Amino acid sequence: MVDELLWLEMLLKGVAGGMLLAAPTMTAAILGWPRPGAAFWPRLLGALLLGIAIASALNAKAASPRGLALGGSVAINLAAAAFLLATAILKPSATRRGRLLTWLMAAGLFLLSLIEIALVA
Repeated sequence: MVDELLWLEMLLKGVAGGMLLAAPTMTAAILGWPRPGAAFWPRLLGALLLGIAIASALNAKAASPRGLALGGSVAINLAAAAFLLATAILKPSATRRGRLLTWLMAAGLFLLSLIEIALVA
């Protein structure tokens, strides 16, 4: 079960990172979020997400995983969920699609974190 969660982490973060790295303004438009003025910061986030995805994949393949593993993924997911939740409350998106996707992503990351915490403990 731990390996499957690490592969899920790799898939989710890899797709999100690839989309942000390749087309940050189009990704923001698809999600219904405000478009960034400069593409540097969304691309930097995309590169970081791809790095986290690679770390998750390496830990899933390792015989004795060390490093990021599920504990690190929990911390990353909770931080991202907290940011999305704060954004949804303090500065909601102008579009209904943007508000809905922000809430869904925050809830999904929080739920994934709870599942991972149950397996780590």
